[in-house]
Amino acid sequence: MSSFQYMMRLIGYRKGRYIANALMWTIIYLMPIFPGLIMKMFFDSLELSGAAAIGTGTIIALLLGAAIARSASIWIGFITDVNFRFRMGMLLRRNLLEHVLKEPGAKAIPCSPGEAISHFRDDVDQSEEAVSWSVDVFGMTCFAAVACFILVRIDAQMTMLVFLPLVLVVIAAQLATTRLQKYRSASREATSQVTGAISDMFGNVQAIQVAGAEKRVVDRFRSLNDTRRKTMLKDKLMTEGLDSIFSNTVNLGTGFILLLAGSKMRGGDFAVGDFALFVYYLTFVTQFISNFGKFLTYFKQMGVALSRLTWILQGAPARLLTAFKPLHLRKHDGAATAKTEPLASSERLQQLTVEGLTYRYPETGRGIEHLDLKLKRGSFTVVTGPIGSGKTTLVRTLLGLLPKNSGDIRWNGQLVEDPGSFFIPPRSAYTAQVPRLYSDTLQENILLGLASEGDELQRAIHTAVMTEDLAGLPLGLQTVIGPRGVKLSGGQAQRTAAARMLVREAELYVFDDLSSALDVETEQKLWTRLFQERGDATCLVVSHRKTALAQADHILMMKDGRIEAEGKLEQLLASNESFRRLWKGDEN
Repeated sequence: MSSFQYMMRLIGYRKGRYIANALMWTIIYLMPIFPGLIMKMFFDSLELSGAAAIGTGTIIALLLGAAIARSASIWIGFITDVNFRFRMGMLLRRNLLEHVLKEPGAKAIPCSPGEAISHFRDDVDQSEEAVSWSVDVFGMTCFAAVACFILVRIDAQMTMLVFLPLVLVVIAAQLATTRLQKYRSASREATSQVTGAISDMFGNVQAIQVAGAEKRVVDRFRSLNDTRRKTMLKDKLMTEGLDSIFSNTVNLGTGFILLLAGSKMRGGDFAVGDFALFVYYLTFVTQFISNFGKFLTYFKQMGVALSRLTWILQGAPARLLTAFKPLHLRKHDGAATAKTEPLASSERLQQLTVEGLTYRYPETGRGIEHLDLKLKRGSFTVVTGPIGSGKTTLVRTLLGLLPKNSGDIRWNGQLVEDPGSFFIPPRSAYTAQVPRLYSDTLQENILLGLASEGDELQRAIHTAVMTEDLAGLPLGLQTVIGPRGVKLSGGQAQRTAAARMLVREAELYVFDDLSSALDVETEQKLWTRLFQERGDATCLVVSHRKTALAQADHILMMKDGRIEAEGKLEQLLASNESFRRLWKGDEN
């Protein structure tokens, strides 16, 4: 997709709003035509021997009325501009986010979260800026065309000197294209690296402190900032240099006009009213020339933004960025509510079958190989094995968080084509090894936008063994738990994640080592309550804890990405040496 096609696609998203905005700003830019003509009439009517045909009071009234009308138009223009401009940015961010969320977790974004934020913020803003300036350029071009027509009729030579700088501006912008794009791309990349480093530092504070690597991390951060400073300086100097060329070219032309006008007026070929009109229009024409140059700069920079945003798509077509999708900006405009609708009885899980499931990590070639698995409704299946055996890889591939290389997944005998979009509430709910908590209230961390209706929330809290913990928190469910849930203990964080999963009333619950931070008594309560309150729930649990293994209907013993043995607890203790060592605590 070219930059021009990209811009036209954005314009086409809300074509009516764009046309209304362009029309409004065209009117705004055309308005100075009339005060100029009024001034010309006034000066032309002045004679040494008589009074002006138009009185001073009339002139003031007309100019004041024109100023008020233009101010009101600008106010309306800002409304139309905001309503169109920010819809463009929201569409781009919405489509980017939708694409990221649909991708398997392992390849959602090809960079760190901090770098991704830079793309979502800076590159989208740059695209907004270029399209928004196209409205200004169109309006100013209309003004320049009308002004040119009026001025040519007065003096063609003078008019040529007014518009000649435009040619120089266009030439300067085209000559600077390659270098401008190079500097803008480098500055964006350097900014992404800095934001990515900030994200990594805040996410790994404890690891950095334990390793005593504070100085090395700070030195690297300073080096990245220094690189960013240099690239930003080059980008800024290039942009400001172009602006200087645009402005000074215009000023040079202005000087020639004034010199030529003075000469013509002395010869009697140029009236005072003509001079007043040229001087008045000159301000707006020079503004047009300068802004036209800026638009060319923004348009070239938009090409850089497009290439960076396309990179985030990782091979998906660029048209995804501008796919026309609803934004749901109003409360009652048909947006889907955050509510889990129950499945029809025919869609409820009876049996989940996995055959030949395979995933290999591209970097190492390791992963899982040809795994077979069956989960019946109401069963409690535990996946266990030593570290690195592929337990987490199995559940993440099953749920579509990793893109499977091969294998079939069937829900009640029906093939699941896209596990990533299929295994979501109310079909499935998942808790990862490391709970993802946010600096918000405990209630919002559990609900995550889900409508709190009936007793589902209290039921989930009770099942997750959190009732007593709530009594110890200063504001109960309204307690803000801090970034990553730092105000909670490890066990409380894991049980919060469990409550978040349980409140969604899913058919399949997938626990990835959920109980690792729980004491034996709390873990026993959790499983007991889960069985008592959700007797027909189907559970797939990754764990090496004896409490979970003792509860299991079926156990999968994994080793080196394959299922080494499977069966009930007694069977594995009797037949598998690896499992016996794990049970005794020799492996974890």
